[in-house]
Amino acid sequence: MAFDSATLVFLLLGGLAGGFVTGLAGFGTGLAAAGVWFHALEPATVPPLVALVSIGGQAVASLSVRHAFDRRRAAPYLLGGIAGVPLGVALLAVASPDMLRLAVGLLLVVYTLLSIARRLPVPPCSRAADAAVGFGGGALGGFAGLSGPLPVIWLRLQGGSTETQRAVYQPFNLLVLALAAAAMAASGAMDATALQAAAICLPAALAAAWIGARLYQRIDATLFHRIVTALLCLSGLILIVEVVFSPKV
Repeated sequence: MAFDSATLVFLLLGGLAGGFVTGLAGFGTGLAAAGVWFHALEPATVPPLVALVSIGGQAVASLSVRHAFDRRRAAPYLLGGIAGVPLGVALLAVASPDMLRLAVGLLLVVYTLLSIARRLPVPPCSRAADAAVGFGGGALGGFAGLSGPLPVIWLRLQGGSTETQRAVYQPFNLLVLALAAAAMAASGAMDATALQAAAICLPAALAAAWIGARLYQRIDATLFHRIVTALLCLSGLILIVEVVFSPKV
C-alpha cells in the first residue's frame, strides 16, 4: 500500500522517538513510538512494527556496551526469556491486554515513587531469581512487547554500573523481541503493511538510536539513572492513560 504524506510524517516521528530513547536508555522503543504510530496506522499493524523497529534500535544501542557483556551473568535472563516468549504469545488468545498494561503501568509508577523516596528493598541475588525475571520479561515481550521493564527494574535493584546493567538487559530485549517478531511472522501478523512501514521507519530509527547511544556515552551515571527513572515513570503513566481513556467497544 502507499502511505499518504501525513502517515509518512507520523511513521518517521515515531521511528525517531523510539530509536533515540532506545539508544539513550537501552529500552523503550514501543513506549516512545507506539502512541505516535497508533494515530496513523491500523492497530493490528503497530505491534509487528514495534518489534521490527525495536530490533534495529537495540542492535545499534547494544554496540555501545558490547565490551561489558558477560555471558555468565546474562545467561539466566536469556534462557528465561526464551522460555517466556511462547507463554506470552499464547496468552494473546485468552488474556486481556488492557489488564496487563494497567498492571505493568501501576508497577512502573509505584517503583519510581519508591525509588525517589529511597525505600526500595535489596533483592536476593541468585541465578534462579534472574531466570524468573527473564521468564516474566519474555512473557511480557511475547504478549505486549514490554520485555524491558522487569529486567531493568531488577538489575537496578541489584545495583552495579550502568554499563553492566545495560550489557544484560539490552541483549535480553534484542533476543526477546526477535523471538516475538518471529512468532508474529509465523502467525501471519507480520503483513505487507507492517513490513513496508518498517522499511520507512528503520533508517530514521537507526540514525536516532546511534545519536542516543552517543549521548549516553557522554553523560554521567547519576544523570543516566535519573533519565531511566523518569522514563520508567512516564512509560507507566502512558500505559495507564492508554487503558483508562481508550475507547471501549
